[in-house]
Amino acid sequence: MTIFERMQKLDRRWIYIVVALAIIIPLMIPYNSDNVTTPPTEDLYQMIDSFAGREDRAILLSFYHDAATMPELFPMEVAILRHAFERNVKVFTLTWTPAGAPIIDYAINSVKEEFPDIQSGVDYCNFGYKPQAFAMVLGMGDNIANTMNTDAEGRKLENLPIMRGINNYSEMNLAIEFSGSSAGGMWITYARPKYGLNVAVGVTAVMAADMYPYLQSGQLVGMLSGLKGAAEYEKLVDIFAAYRDPKIDYSLKIDEDGNKILPGRPFGREILEDDSSKKLSLITTQTRAVFTPDEFAAFTAKYPENTDILRSLSKDEEGMMVIDITEISPEQRTEMGERMYREIDRLTRNTLYKFKVARIGMNAQSVAHIMIILFIIMGNIGYFIQKARAAKN
Repeated sequence: MTIFERMQKLDRRWIYIVVALAIIIPLMIPYNSDNVTTPPTEDLYQMIDSFAGREDRAILLSFYHDAATMPELFPMEVAILRHAFERNVKVFTLTWTPAGAPIIDYAINSVKEEFPDIQSGVDYCNFGYKPQAFAMVLGMGDNIANTMNTDAEGRKLENLPIMRGINNYSEMNLAIEFSGSSAGGMWITYARPKYGLNVAVGVTAVMAADMYPYLQSGQLVGMLSGLKGAAEYEKLVDIFAAYRDPKIDYSLKIDEDGNKILPGRPFGREILEDDSSKKLSLITTQTRAVFTPDEFAAFTAKYPENTDILRSLSKDEEGMMVIDITEISPEQRTEMGERMYREIDRLTRNTLYKFKVARIGMNAQSVAHIMIILFIIMGNIGYFIQKARAAKN
């Protein structure tokens, strides 16, 4: 028998095994792949990033889904929360369904673990589950504190520091709804035309086609579509929001001119298209912090008491100063202090697993799709060859 005839007679269980391995292996052994970002994702990122460091701006995240759609939607929520916490953007969260309340807590707590300075009621506020969605959507357009009254912890909103400068949709000027069904409908229908609220959505891949007309009409300012959209947003956060310049001391908060020192850097098309940006979004484990001589000098100047440790750890490789974090002993870590160690760790550009889940999932999804396409092509070729031989005979 020819290979195509063997394919026709192949036990389907072997096909299932091959497809299963095509999914499992990329999940177990991640690899770096290029993930091209799309305009709907970039537009949403830039809208959120424009609120960075502003007391009079905030975003609202609506978790309008249950656990069934978490594989696609949860990585989006984590990525946006990480972006907001990195860039000092005020965040409000709510849900119209009781099943969404624990998902909000899970998302916030997962991200907040890496940001010890982030505080509830100061940097973010969780409204929790709220019934009467129609009344709430319209009421917040007039006054958020009077409409919501209390947060999920029972605290009066008017007493929370986060409400300073935030009154209604004029300040909380972006609502992002995550849903596996018709996302954003109430915000688009009522809040946008009456109050001018900017609306964006995060949806499962099968729902994306229904949302594109709203993007084209301008009723949506951006959209994250399925795992691909989440992977794109993760990449943007790695390149821009999570970026740290070794020369800047971010602990100062304010520079010598009295301006705020914001972590990360603003979105830039030229940065995104530069080949060097690919190194900032790798999903494989990274352990080396690489500095130019000027960057290394500026970095050591921030820690004058630890200059000797830094010099002993650094190696000159082709004109670049390199520190491998795996070579830092427990004693050296204790001596240099947790703040300095965390900064070196961040400069390795090593992304934690929970912040690259979507990109790892996209790798597995891509390999599985390629395998299925190959099986379809080979199966069809074998079928038509057999039909041609049968007709000839």
